[in-house]
Amino acid sequence: MIAEPGPALPASRPATAPGRVKAIEPGSVAEAAGLQPGDEVVAINGHGLRDVIDAQFYGAEAEVVFELMRAGAPLQRRAARAAGQALGIEFEHPTFDIDIRRCVNLCPFCFVLQNAPRMRRTLYVKDDDYRYSFLFGHFVTLTNLTQDDWDRLAEQRLSPLYFSVHATDPEVRRRCLRNPRAADPLAQLRWLGEHGIAAHTQLVVTPGLNDGEVLARSVRELAELHPHVLSVSVVPVGLTRHHRYGHRPNNTAECRAVLAAVADWQREFRERLGFGFVYATDEWYLVAGETLPRKRDYDGMALQENGLGLTRDFLNEFARLQRRELGDLTLAPGGPDGAILATGALFAPTLRRAAAAFSRRTGIPLPTLGIRNERLGDTITVAGLLPGQDILDQVRAAREGADPGVAALKRPILILPRVTFDHPDGVALDDVTPAQIATALDMPVALADWMGDVVDALHGHNALIFRPGQAAGDQPIVREGGWAVEKYL
Repeated sequence: MIAEPGPALPASRPATAPGRVKAIEPGSVAEAAGLQPGDEVVAINGHGLRDVIDAQFYGAEAEVVFELMRAGAPLQRRAARAAGQALGIEFEHPTFDIDIRRCVNLCPFCFVLQNAPRMRRTLYVKDDDYRYSFLFGHFVTLTNLTQDDWDRLAEQRLSPLYFSVHATDPEVRRRCLRNPRAADPLAQLRWLGEHGIAAHTQLVVTPGLNDGEVLARSVRELAELHPHVLSVSVVPVGLTRHHRYGHRPNNTAECRAVLAAVADWQREFRERLGFGFVYATDEWYLVAGETLPRKRDYDGMALQENGLGLTRDFLNEFARLQRRELGDLTLAPGGPDGAILATGALFAPTLRRAAAAFSRRTGIPLPTLGIRNERLGDTITVAGLLPGQDILDQVRAAREGADPGVAALKRPILILPRVTFDHPDGVALDDVTPAQIATALDMPVALADWMGDVVDALHGHNALIFRPGQAAGDQPIVREGGWAVEKYL
């Protein structure tokens, strides 16, 4: 039984379900056992399966027995495992019930609750699934777990998890989640630690709700649980024009105050713990106009999915590009005469500076547009939440004269953030595709993460180029393991 992480929801062990095999890794246990794509794995070593986690856990033996269905007929296959040999099954879906755990909270800053109407269907699903936290690093609240879920965590030691704490004061946290049943997060973290499970945590800071002294208390109390608590990400709240609960984003002065506090805490923790422990995500620095930390200041934390260190990675990649590739870069005759770079308003100043440096070195014009988010409102400034129609409308206006640098180009290629279309169907929030933008603007469109991708696009080597009138093809826009839970809905 659980010590004190509850209250748990009623015990109800999820039914097992077969996992359909998508691919088999060469040289793996599954290949040695003769498994094939299309097989449905029912059990491994006598244990029914709920998801890929069960498959890996129960398949971690010296001999592996697979029970499966093939073309409607039951079948058993077995193989011995060599030292270091992978199980080697890629399943079509990581959770075999083909579902995702729904959130039981009503957080006032929940994106789903403040979404615009008539967006794609899956944007209205409130997910909060601890399995995706373990598999892909998604932050969850641990407020919807059953007794069986807690028992499973203890048995399988699913570590690390990514835990949205928001406030360590239980009453403040309940207000943050708008859930009067939410448990004491410190008790939950202690229980996880006692069972060998570590956690990365995050605090989404909303002015007047969990900032100031509440934030300071939360950081210090989480630090007391190190080493089971691995880190704290301090994240600014994001609110759309459709927000209904009277809150507001952090202003510039508040961003600077948070950064000053984080710097003070880091100095303390580096002396006491040997590393920074608490980290402010990129948005604080970009809004405040402050210098971003160095790469080493992130202490190797792989929290880019939470907006931590992405801008530093971009700047470092561009610095390497300038040293190695920009010296003799030229454009091919008949190709593009430059590129239009478009991104969210938050990152636009950083990208504009990089584009200006690029142009000074090469003579290639790269006018840069910060796209206003008309659908969700000016307070939503990140590239991952840009509607495709806003991009289309504002690029078209720039080409018609609203931006002289853009209008001066005769054969430009449009470079857009890949993350805007990070979806299994390669669509933006409003279902607009890069191919549709290319056709509507009558210009090629390329997707990019780095300035190196811009170089590839100018030379026609970027794998994610969409030309007017051409079918989209099978380009893998979505990145495996990324934030887009929708790929599994």
